Amino acid sequence: MPSRRRFVLMTDRQDMRILVINCGSSSLKFSLYGPAVTGLLISGSISGIGESSCRFKVSDQHGLEVIDQQCHCATMGSAVKLTINWLKSQPFQIAAIGHRLVQGGPDHRDPELINGDLLRQLAEFVYLAPNHLPDELATIKTIGSAFPTIPQVACFDTAFHQDMPAYVKHYPLPAAYQHKGLLKYGFHGQSYAYILQKLGEEDPAVNSKKVIIAHLGNGASMAAVDQGTCLDTTMGLSPMGGLVMSTRSGDLDPGVILFLLKQYQLSVTDLDELLSRRSGLTAIAGTGDMEELLDKEATDSKSALAIQVFCYQAKKQIGALAAALGGLDLLVFTGGIGANSPGIREHICRDMNFLGIELNPRANLKNQETISLNTSRVAVRALPTHEELMIAKAVHQIINTNQN
Repeated sequence: MPSRRRFVLMTDRQDMRILVINCGSSSLKFSLYGPAVTGLLISGSISGIGESSCRFKVSDQHGLEVIDQQCHCATMGSAVKLTINWLKSQPFQIAAIGHRLVQGGPDHRDPELINGDLLRQLAEFVYLAPNHLPDELATIKTIGSAFPTIPQVACFDTAFHQDMPAYVKHYPLPAAYQHKGLLKYGFHGQSYAYILQKLGEEDPAVNSKKVIIAHLGNGASMAAVDQGTCLDTTMGLSPMGGLVMSTRSGDLDPGVILFLLKQYQLSVTDLDELLSRRSGLTAIAGTGDMEELLDKEATDSKSALAIQVFCYQAKKQIGALAAALGGLDLLVFTGGIGANSPGIREHICRDMNFLGIELNPRANLKNQETISLNTSRVAVRALPTHEELMIAKAVHQIINTNQN
């Protein structure tokens, strides 16, 4: 095993790696990039944390699986330890580590080197993201103990949305609550930043266009981008808001919350569990797995209803965001569902001709990057996202800036 020391990013050291950690609600993903961040070298995941179906997978730079085995990770902490043990068994060395943090609070925007002061500040905002920040902060501390001399960088998912105007950010509640951080933050920022960067590399004129990006996965949201800046997004204070999701309710009438509290005497913890883990598509059809729902759509009425609810809400939000933008030039589908499910895209875009959206059925079915007809006034794209790549690039930049 190589000795642990403070590593310097050097382009001539091919065994050096930038590690990216991405903690989800029931999964952990990690990626390794070379020092120049020119491409993904290794990707891994532990999915189904806390379930009997928990699996540990690792793929090489060609996407070929080199590990696919059942594991027993009851908690995120045990998944982090399994990941650390695997990393330490490998011959490469880690130069720096980047973390995706769901919530940075109102004051944290740009990527930051992680130190004790930052961790203490972020701990004060756990109440804004109780289902994510505790695991993310604990992961940072565990990895810091395992690799004590390696710099770690925090990348905030909320940063992409911080230029939203005040009339979008602020809830119509007394100002005293805003001072406690009660604002619309928005999430999936790394994904949106990647898509916007890719579009800009292909066509710099995209920064003068009106764009809606639909990040559809187990967690789902949309962002309206006007001239390269986020105008609005569907998620709000927390990742529970906006569209219906795999296990999350999405937006609800506040009266629903009051009804649950009064009629069923739910505690805050019970309510959080209900809205975060037992709602959404799972509540309608018994599963939040979109592939499973699509397989059952023709024969199971509940699965068909779940798909209808998901696509109806997505269609409605596209219309609302297009109205907010004052028009629409480009619609981009991304995320696990958005980039890979022709059926869902077809459901959502059906009868959207009035907005200028016309899908090319053949291109859509083949998952081509451009899936609209040539006659479509609104261009429609289906693009994979690479949140981890955006984090790796940020880590590379901030580490080298601090070394110079």
